[in-house]
Amino acid sequence: MSLLEKYDVPGPRYTSYPTVPYWNGKPSIDEWKSNLESNFLSANKKGISLYLHLPFCEEYCTFCACNKVITKNHNVEKPYLDALAQEWEMYLSIFPDRPKIQEIYLGGGTPTFFSPEHLTQLFEFLGKNADILNSATISVEVNPMKVSYEQLKALRNKGVNRISLGIQDSNKKVQEAINRLQPNKTVVEVMNWISDLGFKETNFDLIYGLPFQTTSSIIDTIKLVEKLQPSRIAFYSYAHVPWKKNAQRLFTENDLPTGSGKWDLFNAGKKHLEQIGYESIGMDHFALPDDSLAKAHQSGNLHRNFMGYTTTDSKWLIGLGASSISETRDLYVQNEKNAYTYQKKIAQGNFTFTNGTKLTDTDKIVQRHIKALMCQYKTTFNDSEFEQNLYKQAKQDLAEMEKDNLLVFSDNRLSVTESGENFVRNICMSFDQYLNNSDNIKEKQFSKTI
Repeated sequence: MSLLEKYDVPGPRYTSYPTVPYWNGKPSIDEWKSNLESNFLSANKKGISLYLHLPFCEEYCTFCACNKVITKNHNVEKPYLDALAQEWEMYLSIFPDRPKIQEIYLGGGTPTFFSPEHLTQLFEFLGKNADILNSATISVEVNPMKVSYEQLKALRNKGVNRISLGIQDSNKKVQEAINRLQPNKTVVEVMNWISDLGFKETNFDLIYGLPFQTTSSIIDTIKLVEKLQPSRIAFYSYAHVPWKKNAQRLFTENDLPTGSGKWDLFNAGKKHLEQIGYESIGMDHFALPDDSLAKAHQSGNLHRNFMGYTTTDSKWLIGLGASSISETRDLYVQNEKNAYTYQKKIAQGNFTFTNGTKLTDTDKIVQRHIKALMCQYKTTFNDSEFEQNLYKQAKQDLAEMEKDNLLVFSDNRLSVTESGENFVRNICMSFDQYLNNSDNIKEKQFSKTI
């Protein structure tokens, strides 16, 4: 049996631990407020991170599994923006001091659904009664077909320094299947605007495993990367979860590259990215050597949260907007997913949590190991009773993976090998107390690891 056949199984991407399907129930509002009040000063020393979910899109991309609202009615902008501002005010009323913000991420949906004026207003209310640090990383997701020079200019004027472009694949047949037609000339034009306006870093989101994708289309997409030289690349595996997202049923499993065919796509893309100077810096991520994420990886300071890989080690992530997730060292909470229900609850002065969990001491230890494996490809165990029991539970899986040359385990130190880097999700799964102790059918929770 090949490594692919053995390890291409459903599994989490580990932007959190515990993963969302295994959360055990939302904390009370009072518990959330108390946790924020008591831990604010320590969290605020370096600054906090903010994630804002802007869910609106004019068109449906069939590959997308994000929480979104499809509409061409731009009258939805202001009421939603007002709700975000009110939710932020609710947090400001809890914090015992003026917050420092070291990271802001605008995700969607399509953030540039919003007008330049509304994007400007968004950053103005974030900066009211808070300090956005000069060193802050401020990122915005952008659909190249749904952005104007004026929107990018407004973002740059408000301190945004990083743009993430959703490219996915440059092949027209693939783009038609995922309803994301965007000619290369449009991408080139947007990149010229980004350069002219002086954004510091640019990311391209690419996906392998899309319908009708071939090795040739992957290589053509990498040629576009070579031409435009974004500073970093997220090269994701397509997550096929049609039981969660009905639009993914608009093409069939027969249209998708699977198994060894999908694996060939990844390896072709990885090879060509490395040939043109990009370094592998974490699961599915590549960057040029002078990019801040590459430097963080080289120095051992790479981190991971719900926004993915990041250079900031924030103790808090505050999520604003429908479906947004917030985390402290002790708690996770997730907002109401329906954008209009979210707005109604916020208008009544209420937090909108519909899901969450409280981290146990065991959760925190497992989380530490998983983050270390995801970011540094290594972790070290201490001699406590728990750590020994944790290793005992994972021992059989790890021994098998060591036999397959995916890792080396000695002297309480686990190191992922170069060949094991592609299977790091599987290695992390060995320590996942919830997967190992659950009767849930994982196939209905997660996409496959490859």
